[in-house]
Amino acid sequence: QVQLVESGGGLVQAGGSLRLSCVASGRTFAMGWFRQAPGKEREFVAAIKWSGDNTYYGDSVKGRFTISRDNAKNTVYLQMNRLKAEDTANYYCAARKTWLGSVDLLGSYDYWGQGTQVTVSS
Repeated sequence: QVQLVESGGGLVQAGGSLRLSCVASGRTFAMGWFRQAPGKEREFVAAIKWSGDNTYYGDSVKGRFTISRDNAKNTVYLQMNRLKAEDTANYYCAARKTWLGSVDLLGSYDYWGQGTQVTVSS
């Protein structure tokens, strides 16, 4: 079992930036970030493998968000720039043991964190 702990959420004005962190208790194949706003389905945000340079983004965050990792710290980051009110959501870190399944599907991930709230005021 891998434990995931997110941090870094908070309240920020539109146009501002936040950086989320997710510390994993063990190594898996890849990590992802999802978000869920009230009354909406959980949405894919970004993903990264623990090896290699490939990163993956949801259409709504491309060009504004950047996912990165620190292998030595077992930590994945989500740098969020030019935040908009519609980015307001609970952000969840997720880990997957394999690369089977689409990168943006919830079912492709095996472990989930508790979430960290991001609120963007307009």
